Amino acid sequence: MHTSPSIRKVFEGVATRHEMHRLFNRHRGDPAMAEGEGQHLFAGEWFEINEREHDYMLEILPPLWMRADMFAMREFMTGSVTSIFFTLAIDGKRRWFHGYCDLSGRGSPERMKAEIIERESRPVRAMTRDERLEHIWSSTHDDYRGYAGERWPAPMRGRRTVLVSAGQRGTVLKLLDDLTEAEIAAKLPVQLRHLPETVAA
Repeated sequence: MHTSPSIRKVFEGVATRHEMHRLFNRHRGDPAMAEGEGQHLFAGEWFEINEREHDYMLEILPPLWMRADMFAMREFMTGSVTSIFFTLAIDGKRRWFHGYCDLSGRGSPERMKAEIIERESRPVRAMTRDERLEHIWSSTHDDYRGYAGERWPAPMRGRRTVLVSAGQRGTVLKLLDDLTEAEIAAKLPVQLRHLPETVAA
C-alpha cells in the first residue's frame, strides 16, 4: 500500500484549473479509498496554484473558517481532511497554494504553511526523487497509471503502477517506486529533467 511522508509536494510548477481538479482526484482508484481508509493518502499533500484558482475556490462555498493568509473548505475530502488554500509571501512575492490538512491534528494548517515556505524559499530550484515520482503520478493520465492487482505478488498488491516504455518490448507496467533514473527522466517534462536532486529536508 502507498505510504508517504507527512507533508509533501505532489506537483512541480503552478497548476492550471484543469490540473488542479486532476490533482484533487489523484487517488481515485486507490484500494484504500474503496475501503474508506483514504485519509492518509491526502493529508499533507500540497501544490501551487495561481490567484485566479484560489479566488475561484473561495467563491464556491462559504469557507469553514478564514484567516488572513488561509481558508478551509467546508466540504471534507475524507474523514477530518479538508482543503486549505494559502496566500503566502515568499521572497517578497505573493503566491498561492492548495494543501490537504487533517484538522484532527491541532495546528496542521500552520505546520503545512511553514513547510511550504521553507520548501519554496530554497535558493536553488531542485526536486527530490520522491517529488519527481509524485509529479509523474500527478501528471500521468488515468489510462496509463493504476494499482497492482491480483496478478502481482501479494506484497506488491495495491501499490501504484505506471506504464513505461521497454524498447522493443513495447510498454510494460512497473511499480512507480521502482522506476529507474532514466525512466523517471523520460516521464518528466523537459524543463524538469535536469533539475538537481536534493535530499528531502
